[in-house]
Amino acid sequence: MTDLGSTDRTPTVARETGAALEFVELRRSFGTTMALDGLSLSVRPGELLALLGPSGCGKTTALRMLAGFEQPESGQVLVDGRDVTRVPAHRRDAGMVFQSYSLFPHLNARDNVAFGLRIRKAGAAERRARAAELLELVGLPDHGDRYPHQLSGGQQQRVALARALALRPRVLLLDEPLSALDAKVRLTLREEIRRLQQDLGITTLFVTHDQEEALSMADRVAVMRDGRLEQCAPPEELYAYPATAFVAEFVGTMNRLPGRAAGEGKVEVLGRRLPVAGGAAAGAELDVLVRPEAVAVRSDADGGARVVATTFLGAMTRLIVRLADGTEIKADLSTPDAAALGAGAAVSVALPDRPVLVDSRRTSRNVR
Repeated sequence: MTDLGSTDRTPTVARETGAALEFVELRRSFGTTMALDGLSLSVRPGELLALLGPSGCGKTTALRMLAGFEQPESGQVLVDGRDVTRVPAHRRDAGMVFQSYSLFPHLNARDNVAFGLRIRKAGAAERRARAAELLELVGLPDHGDRYPHQLSGGQQQRVALARALALRPRVLLLDEPLSALDAKVRLTLREEIRRLQQDLGITTLFVTHDQEEALSMADRVAVMRDGRLEQCAPPEELYAYPATAFVAEFVGTMNRLPGRAAGEGKVEVLGRRLPVAGGAAAGAELDVLVRPEAVAVRSDADGGARVVATTFLGAMTRLIVRLADGTEIKADLSTPDAAALGAGAAVSVALPDRPVLVDSRRTSRNVR
């Protein structure tokens, strides 16, 4: 697979002007299932915004409404302030890349890219020039005569991306475009899609259920659940300051530790009083949510806890530590620091003195 950064050719492509997008109180149900339940969300011009959430949360329905493939029961879709809710899909000025690529098997890569231009009655010379320009842009300058069955999955997805860009849309819609690819190709393509999107300045809405993909590619990530928006924020903010327990656990790994609200905005956990993000009623039994990298573990013969398992993660090693009451907690340490803390090691565990998120107590105390 060709790497965009490795080609000596530098295609000259005009920078697009991205559109501002807005969903206003969108509602849509399928039978008894509420796909979108009053979704309101704005996307800035030139921004890449990821819609992240589990299957069935409504993210693809929202994308299809923007594309014009689905209609809301109520609410509006706005592009640059203009209501396009009832505008047909072919007049939306949006390019879409599907999970399944959807290339025409009887057309070569060049003709697949130029298909929209042919429908628009563009001349043969214009179609050929534009297709060549875009195939070079996506790193496939010498693949124009190949048919889809002669291309790898990653190459097919590049052709699909080039086809979506052929009509110079102001909005690019990506519906889990990398999920069918193997890990190495997926990593390469997500970096290249991001670089290409930034170079073109095209407003992009990216649907994924992969948190790593969303955090690594997006300017902002909108986490959805049951047709509603839980939180929309830059990746760093979303990870460090999740607004809800659902966001905290969906984005990254999170420990749930038993605690009790102690009043004055504090919670008792692991023998300490820590400030609570958002507060909690005094006396209530709660689960305290803590990231593994925030857990400090050190060798301590009298610490009352033991390491029960370790997992090598490269620069980091994850420890599973069992506390005296049977609670298990995940802790991520640098691999050199974890080297002396193998399974069976006696340790003590401490938490940093900073605000923690709390949630109602679950039946199990074990980490998830």
